Amino acid sequence: MTVVRSRFLVRWNALLGLSASLLWSSSFSAPLISPAAAQPSRDARSSQSAPTQCATVGIPVSTWVSLAKPLVQDTTAVGASAIALNYLADQLIPNLGAMLNPKPFPEIHERARAARVPVMMYHDILPEKQVSFDVTPAEFEAHLQAIRDKNLTPISLDQLMVHLRTGMPLPPKPILLTFDDGYEGHYTHVYPLLKKYNYPAAFSIYTAKVGKKMGRSSLNWEQLREMAKDPLITIAAHSVSHPPDLTKVSEAQLKTELTESKQVLERELGIPIHYFTYPEGKYNQQVANFVQQAGYSAALTMNDLDERLAGQSESLLAIGRIGQSRIAEMLDQAWGGAPLPKWNVGFDFQSPIQKQEPTIENTGFVFISGGKPMTIHAKTRDQVPAILAGTPAIAGVDGGFFSLEFLDSNKMIGPVYSQTSGEFVPGNDRENLRLNGRPLVLISPEEVRYIPFDAAKHNSLAGIQAEMPKVTDAFVAAAWLVRDGQAQPEAAFGNLFDFNAERHRAFWGINQSGQPMIGVSKDPIGSVNLGQKLLKAGYRDAVMLDSGASTSLAFQGESLVAYTPRPVPHVVGLIPTNGVSNGSGDAIENTVVNSGENSENTFPGNPNTDSATQANLSMQAQTSWVDCLLAKR
Repeated sequence: MTVVRSRFLVRWNALLGLSASLLWSSSFSAPLISPAAAQPSRDARSSQSAPTQCATVGIPVSTWVSLAKPLVQDTTAVGASAIALNYLADQLIPNLGAMLNPKPFPEIHERARAARVPVMMYHDILPEKQVSFDVTPAEFEAHLQAIRDKNLTPISLDQLMVHLRTGMPLPPKPILLTFDDGYEGHYTHVYPLLKKYNYPAAFSIYTAKVGKKMGRSSLNWEQLREMAKDPLITIAAHSVSHPPDLTKVSEAQLKTELTESKQVLERELGIPIHYFTYPEGKYNQQVANFVQQAGYSAALTMNDLDERLAGQSESLLAIGRIGQSRIAEMLDQAWGGAPLPKWNVGFDFQSPIQKQEPTIENTGFVFISGGKPMTIHAKTRDQVPAILAGTPAIAGVDGGFFSLEFLDSNKMIGPVYSQTSGEFVPGNDRENLRLNGRPLVLISPEEVRYIPFDAAKHNSLAGIQAEMPKVTDAFVAAAWLVRDGQAQPEAAFGNLFDFNAERHRAFWGINQSGQPMIGVSKDPIGSVNLGQKLLKAGYRDAVMLDSGASTSLAFQGESLVAYTPRPVPHVVGLIPTNGVSNGSGDAIENTVVNSGENSENTFPGNPNTDSATQANLSMQAQTSWVDCLLAKR
């Protein structure tokens, strides 16, 4: 025991030593354990010093794993804190691995491209509108209230940049608010409301307008300095004089518009300016190159004819935005992205159950994750909500294939074993032969396994218990969609009839965080394309269930599909073990809610803050790293 304890301490100290040296040398100033107290850095240090400080960034995640993995192996022997080590394994290493290995500038990470983050664009906020895109204070507050009611989390521009470069997931249902041109209403109307709701935002300022009446009202320097000191506020440069088209000015003027606006803002406000916003959204490659040369880390654009979510942007030097008139539409689409892969892949049957409805490459989905998986083999065919009633499961998706010989038959194709009945029902010998090689789903209280079905071995209770001694549920699924972190090609579907036809699809599996996740496609889709999109959604394993007319999903007693599906006899359900999640990923009890993606890969929040603030502060803790990350090109 003494040897093991000594070894544990050496390993722990080695990891902490590497962590500390990297964090300090990379100017990571915020504490990781208590990030709720941290705020985005607003000091006046020069952004030019960051590249030297960040010289060590880029260490592979394997380095962290090689130091950390033995710690977990020694945990039980020395009685180390399970909470600390779970935090290390589940959050610290995946986040640091992503943070220290960003995409080359100005590329956008592929995980960020799969997310859906709207960057909303506002101009003037004033009591009486003068043009169609003006917004009144009452209308703007209604937008903020809708954001709160729909459980979205407003993020900062720094947080968005970290996400776009590293692929780290954002809080559930993220949205970024931006305001152009520096109107006085931004201080008198917008800023008080942002403080009231505790929502961050970015303001793009063209310096020639500050303190002067140019067409409309303007912010003055005193107001701007007050705003710039607030951690909720990010200031971006918007040129000196706001020329209508930077692509048509001389090279000399272009350099002046870019460099002088940055210098003036940094001098007057005492903060580094990392971001630029193209006047009227107009740019070309030459303008983008000059933006980079001027020392900016990203640039915002706009195009009324081609509005894009942040992840769909061309690059960090052309981040698309969406006009505020579409905010109601965007509130229903926002999704912060799939969780980061854990380095010690296992199973998590203790997370709150939560629902999310992302759109991935124009295909809508409904996913429900968390809890503990089970199956229900009903005595007759019925709708999924009715089958769930009277069981401990609160969410369920239609399960395996079944015989259509009789309308009320519960006869399955292949063997089935369900904990609700405790009865193993063997499959038909002739049908079983056609199922060879398809995924046999095995569920126990501790794990889920998907193995190739073998009719000669797996058509008895003893046969499946030989594979998993504590098995509680088993059935044969249609096909693998994602297997061991790989989307499956056409050849993997074998003799499955019409597998690539576009139909509504049902599926279930395990995500990158080890949580069970069931779901359906809102739109018809082929199986190969489905597997590719489920991989982007964060599945590490996923199998197809009975689909087409049988596709059905239920949550809290309500059907989640827009049609009346065919009754089914078999359901894969989720049993809550730690409550249900609200829109920010926090566990609550006895409440019907919708949720965005689990905020598992953000750091723990302050339990004394409300959920939206907690999720925001949780991500804000990472923005103390942002100078380092933004400088790494």
